[in-house]
Amino acid sequence: MNELELRCLKFATTIRDFCRLLKHDTINLVYIKQVVRSSSSIGANYIEANENLGRQDLLMHLKISRKEAKETQYWLDLIITEDEITRIGLKKEAEEIRRIMSAIINKIQGQ
Repeated sequence: MNELELRCLKFATTIRDFCRLLKHDTINLVYIKQVVRSSSSIGANYIEANENLGRQDLLMHLKISRKEAKETQYWLDLIITEDEITRIGLKKEAEEIRRIMSAIINKIQGQ
């Protein structure tokens, strides 16, 4: 597993653990399910991108990873929590991962 795969995995597990501590009411349950899905999809698509099935497949999965990072930020905004410090840290990490994915995409497209 490379460094970015590990970072994505750590991010998804941190989101999962954060969500376990949230109030599981009717509204939050919808947002929790979405943020868990989108955050775990970042790394899953990055792993798929590294399967070396061609340039177009690589770019498609990297773009999906980037999209899922953006989506994760959105769901984090909607979750009802009093733990703003953790939420802000998670949003920052999602943004950093999104920027890394963008840099990789730009590098590949520039070749």
